[in-house]
Amino acid sequence: MSTNNNTRKNLLIALTALLGAIIVVVIIGWVVARPEPVILQGEADASEYRISSKVPGHIEVYLCKEGDQIKEGDTLALIESPELQAKLAQAEAAKAAAEAQNKKAINGARKEQIAGAYEQWQKAKVGEEIMRKSYERIQTLYKKEVISAQRRDEVKAKYDAAKATTKMAKSQYDMATSGARSEDKAAALALVARAEGAISEVNSYIKETTVTAPVSGEICETFHKKGEIVGSGSPLLSIVDMNDIWLVFNIREDLLSNITMGSILEVNIPALSKTKIYKAKVTYIKAMASYATWRATKVNGQFDAKTFEVKAYPVDKIENLRPGMSVVIKNVDIN
Repeated sequence: MSTNNNTRKNLLIALTALLGAIIVVVIIGWVVARPEPVILQGEADASEYRISSKVPGHIEVYLCKEGDQIKEGDTLALIESPELQAKLAQAEAAKAAAEAQNKKAINGARKEQIAGAYEQWQKAKVGEEIMRKSYERIQTLYKKEVISAQRRDEVKAKYDAAKATTKMAKSQYDMATSGARSEDKAAALALVARAEGAISEVNSYIKETTVTAPVSGEICETFHKKGEIVGSGSPLLSIVDMNDIWLVFNIREDLLSNITMGSILEVNIPALSKTKIYKAKVTYIKAMASYATWRATKVNGQFDAKTFEVKAYPVDKIENLRPGMSVVIKNVDIN
């Protein structure tokens, strides 16, 4: 009887141990087979502006430093450009020469030249009058056959020459009083306009030696030091607009089923709080380039999945949120 009891006891122990082993194997199998939770993590980003120089020169001074809060229109840096000052002096000299040429074209000849031309005209008129009277006398004598035709022709030629001289003197006087031709005046005026345009162009570049802020924000980086040479278009500093900040996530398309345009995401920002939840609205979803595509490594029913960039703006302003902070989505079911 005792032997039978021991046998049943041993059998019960064996069955219990086997059952325990089966339970342990099942638990281990469930833990191993259970899919790992997918964490959708992104980061905060903001509008960043790179401020560049339109003119080459030396950095005379920075009027701000990294971390400064600046307002739109604030002066950020001054650039010294001796080349521009030289070009301005050249342009102003060209304008002075053009204005002198234009003044000469407008005023015409000097008073002395006009007076001289007038005297020559009057002298020619007197000579013409004398030759006219001589010709009339010779013509009368010719009709009476007192003189020969040759003599009459000689006087006639001198009279015609005197008339031509008078006409030429009158033209010289008219030219002196009327000044330059209209074409010459227009050309002189065009030279003045071109010189003024050159001065305006140089002055516009000189204004660019004062670098101002196009937006309000925070200076996040400066790229040069005082005295360094910068070329045209060379970036001087960066400004981050802290009032235009958003959250960005790179999410594989098979995890996007519950994220659509206008979705409200609940997110956690560990740098600000380990537990606090913030809300953000999805405003942008776009497929990323092909290099961001996840590809299946074997033929087992999987497929190549594109990665999408998702942007979401905070529903309410998040104090102390800065670009680069990690953000974790908390409320999206990805199964």
